[in-house]
Amino acid sequence: MDPKLLEMLVCPVTKQPLAYDAEKQELVSRAARLAYPIREGIPCLVREEAREID
Repeated sequence: MDPKLLEMLVCPVTKQPLAYDAEKQELVSRAARLAYPIREGIPCLVREEAREID
């Protein structure tokens, strides 16, 4: 994940920054407790596509 791109992306629910999980290929919103998938290098920031995390 390009660090400059990551700096620009925010959670669509909370508008807070996202953390990159390289192992799971996800962008994580700790505030919303959601993980958004990255598919073929493209972040999918759609609430319905995210999975809930603990």
